[in-house]
Amino acid sequence: MYKKINFRLLPITLGLAIATILPGCSLFGKKGTASEKLNRRGEVTGVPKRSNWQQNLPYDMVPVKAGTFWMGQADEDIAYTQSSLNKQITISEFFMDKYEVSNNKYRQFLESVKSGTYENGTSTTLKDPPQLNYDELKPDTTVWSTSFSYHYGDPLMEFYFDHPAFDNYPVVGVSWDQAKKYCEWRTYYMNANDDSDFDGPSFRLPSEAEWEYAAKGGKDIAKYPWGGPYLKNKRGCLMANFKPGRGNYIDDGFAYTAPVDVFAPNGFGLYNMSGNVAEWVLDAYATTASSITWDLDPVYDDPNEPRKVVRGGSWKDIAHYLETSTRAYEYEDVAQAHIGFRTTMTFIGRSGSMDVKSSNRRRR
Repeated sequence: MYKKINFRLLPITLGLAIATILPGCSLFGKKGTASEKLNRRGEVTGVPKRSNWQQNLPYDMVPVKAGTFWMGQADEDIAYTQSSLNKQITISEFFMDKYEVSNNKYRQFLESVKSGTYENGTSTTLKDPPQLNYDELKPDTTVWSTSFSYHYGDPLMEFYFDHPAFDNYPVVGVSWDQAKKYCEWRTYYMNANDDSDFDGPSFRLPSEAEWEYAAKGGKDIAKYPWGGPYLKNKRGCLMANFKPGRGNYIDDGFAYTAPVDVFAPNGFGLYNMSGNVAEWVLDAYATTASSITWDLDPVYDDPNEPRKVVRGGSWKDIAHYLETSTRAYEYEDVAQAHIGFRTTMTFIGRSGSMDVKSSNRRRR
C-alpha cells in the first residue's frame, strides 16, 4: 500500500522538479508575457499591462442605443415655421438622465460650489477643478412673478427652490449658461471621486438630434414620446403635464410643474420628455439647421448665436409644443419659470452594442 501511494505521487514530484530546474537553466527564456518578449526584441505591440477600463452607467441615467431615424416634423406644421424639415440621420449611443434635473440635485451642485468641496477622497481626475462662482449659479426664483403678466407667483417664488416639498420637482430659473456649468461640475465631481485612473466622457447637454431621438423612445416617427397621436390614454388620463385647454392648467393633475418621476416613461425609460418643463439642448437656433448639418450626430454649434434651442414643451404650453419635432428657442442668458434641463454622456464602446448594465456600475 505504501509503495502504491508513492507511485501515484511520482509524476507530481517529477513535474515540480522540472518546473524548478529548467527556468534556472534558461531553457524557458526570460520571464514575461508574449508581448513583453516581443517588445524586448524591438517589435511594436503596444504598451503592456494597460489597465482595463469599462464605462459604467451613472446614477439615474439610462442607455440609449445607436440608431437611424427620421428627424423633423411628425405632423402638420401649424406655425408654418418650416424650421423642422424631415431628414434621416444616425445617432451614436449615449447615456441620458432618466429625469429632468431636480431642485435637490441642483442644490447639491450649489452646496458643493459654495463649500469648494469637489472631492470626497483622493483625486483621481486628470483635469483641474472648474472655476465656478456660487452667486452666478443660483436659480432666479423671481421668474415665477416676472415671466408672466399680472400673475400671483409669490408663493412659488418663496418656496419652490428652497422648500423640501419641492425637492423632487424640476429646477427652473436656470439659464443655458448655468446648465452648462452644472455639467462641468458633475463631470469633475464624478471623475474626482471614482476609482479609475482615467477620466470618463464629460456630462453635457444633449444635442438637439440626440434629444429628439431619445424623445421618440425607439419609434422612427412619433408625434409624442408615447407615440400618439392622442394626448390621453385608454382610461382618459392625460399623458403629460401641459395646458390642455385655454385657461385650463389643472386637468393633468398639476397647475404648475410636477415631480420629475410622474407620468409614464417612453420606450427608452425617460420621463417627461414632453411637458413639465421645456429643456435646454446644446444647439444654437437656426431655421436652416437641418439643411446645413451632417447626417451623423449633427449639432449646430454657433457661439455667435445667442439663441439656444429649447425642446419638449412645458406645463404652460399647448399640445403643439409637446410634439417631438417642435422647435423653440430662448436666449442663452435668460432664465424662465418653464425651462429646465437634463444631461447626457457619450458612450465609448462598440457601435450598436451598448453592453452596459446598471448592475455593473462601480459603487462610488
